[in-house]
Amino acid sequence: MGASLLWAGAAPAQDAGGVARLDPDASAVRDIWGGARIDLALSEGVPWRVFTLTEPPRLLLEFRELDWGEGDPQSIVSGAKVRALRPAVQRPGWSRLVAELGGPMRISFADLRIDGSGAAKLSVRLGDTDAETFAALSGTARNPLWDMPEPAGIRAMPERDGVLRVMLDPGHGGVDPGAQHGGATEAELMMTFARDLKDVLLRSGGFDVEMTRSGDGFMSLEGRVAAAHRAGAEVFVSLHADALEDGVARGATVYSLADSEAGAASAALVERHERADLLAGLDLSGADDRVAGVLMDLARLDTQPRSRALAEAIVAGIAGSGGSLHKRPLRQAGFSVLKAADIPSVLVELGFLSTDAELRNMRDAEWRARMARGIRDGLRAWQVSDAAAAELRRK
Repeated sequence: MGASLLWAGAAPAQDAGGVARLDPDASAVRDIWGGARIDLALSEGVPWRVFTLTEPPRLLLEFRELDWGEGDPQSIVSGAKVRALRPAVQRPGWSRLVAELGGPMRISFADLRIDGSGAAKLSVRLGDTDAETFAALSGTARNPLWDMPEPAGIRAMPERDGVLRVMLDPGHGGVDPGAQHGGATEAELMMTFARDLKDVLLRSGGFDVEMTRSGDGFMSLEGRVAAAHRAGAEVFVSLHADALEDGVARGATVYSLADSEAGAASAALVERHERADLLAGLDLSGADDRVAGVLMDLARLDTQPRSRALAEAIVAGIAGSGGSLHKRPLRQAGFSVLKAADIPSVLVELGFLSTDAELRNMRDAEWRARMARGIRDGLRAWQVSDAAAAELRRK
């Protein structure tokens, strides 16, 4: 038995956890030209992976964790490319769905997107292939690596010493490889870019840089924010690559937290985080949820405009370095990694790996260096303006 393995994961920086429910009425498995398509509607995003097995050919979809409900997944199947869809036994905390294939097929696209309501859609496209190619992709599915940080002690606020403490967050990793295209995964591409960016920052001087992950291990979204607090980070930069199921798009986009998400962000963090990981220099372990939430909202009154200014500075830095920007490069969203109450945070989508030219860029060292210099210049400009604004506030 062999395994043709392709990993895909939750949408960048969205909150993924708990038990999702499958909505069979909004789900479908059908034949398309040259292959098949699987669309699963879920009540929320959860960590997941997909891969194929040989003898006989089949596709496995694994979730942490999915409730099938009373319905039969087979009811959503139409066509001949996917013959059957059935739940299978998996280890505790994991759910598995097995799709029996009519012949050898390879995964050409796999991605999960979460909408504004928190509901998610997993889309997998399969393309017909020959038995030899199918066998050549054989391998064994990796064991998932789960990394929840130990509770942190109470930290003092870092003193300003001219050195900007940056936490780089290469998105996804481990069981969650993110979007994939052309044999590349978002997790691997962002790990490479994060290392390049860290090197550029350290060589330039004036930066102290940490990373949420140093290898291909999984770290929860809450764990990434907690790591930034433990490191005493002054800014948080999450790195991702976007992907479109259809069409072509180009250029980088920089996100900050949407104003409409601020209150919900405080409530979610209070519920899910260790109290010592919420605000630097404050012990909230004795505070009830309401008090902790109010304190975080007050902190965010200062942090929100600083995050927006950071996003604007990075966009300007990328433009100044000759980097490629999306036609709407500044955006706001409710991504979980943007929700630290006291750390200015941005999420940078470097481009669209589903666009072949963009994927070639991300694999090109010279292009990565240019983008890294642009982000560095943006961080420097923001540091100067933020220090000036802080001085004015003190007066």
